[in-house]
Amino acid sequence: MSRLDGKVALVTGAAGGLGRATVRALAVEGATVVAADVDDAGARAIAAQAGGHAIACDVSDLEANRAAVAFMDGLRGEADVLVSGCVGPRGDGYVPGELMTPAEAEDYHGWQAGIFADTSVELVSALTMNYVEEAIGIARAAGRAGLPGVISFTVETDGRLPSGQPLREAVEQVDAETGGAPAYFMINCAHPTHFAEVLDEDGAWKERIRGLRANASKMSHAELDAAEALDAGNPDELAFDYVALREKLPNLTVVGGCCGTDHRHIDAISRAWAQTSS
Repeated sequence: MSRLDGKVALVTGAAGGLGRATVRALAVEGATVVAADVDDAGARAIAAQAGGHAIACDVSDLEANRAAVAFMDGLRGEADVLVSGCVGPRGDGYVPGELMTPAEAEDYHGWQAGIFADTSVELVSALTMNYVEEAIGIARAAGRAGLPGVISFTVETDGRLPSGQPLREAVEQVDAETGGAPAYFMINCAHPTHFAEVLDEDGAWKERIRGLRANASKMSHAELDAAEALDAGNPDELAFDYVALREKLPNLTVVGGCCGTDHRHIDAISRAWAQTSS
């Protein structure tokens, strides 16, 4: 019996490279997969390969999002796979521009959190947060909507947020100003070599980091912005870096990929993780 037998998972962006790989991986583990994408033909093609279902879904369309979640609910019955409603920064994910106060961020993101609360979404995940005030606002907005939240920070090559704040300070400030509202924290859109040394610091703050979605490339954000071709890095090396971080992050359980990663990276990380977990 596979570990996901009888369970149902919804994959958005399913027609793309990483989306297709995710659909296949979930299907291999026994899950019934709902492939959702604005590319209806692409979604149907991968769904057919995986023996799953397809639904046309533009994630920028409110009613399409609701329809996708409702469709999955009709298949799965009881909750099997966590449904995360994802939000991003208001501005450029790499460059903190027009900064909001926590109250402004709570108001701005509260609308989307409220929409999530009217569906079967079970978690609000804020990705690529580059300054702490917006993260605080999102954590508060999720709580106001009655949903747990996840805050994922991005960092530069020195392990600091693009705002210049140390990662530790950012995690501790969000917890302090929200009463520890986030379910956990993550790091995304940075290569492990950018922040591994920062994680050598002791402290309970590291126990709050449970997720990692790293970039394939070791390039800085500025270099990635200027690059004319996607840098896929080395999938096996990235997988090794993920495993090495387990000693520094004792609660690391949510892993995936960000910029430049595809099915090769996810496969390498999955295999390395499984080999060192046995």
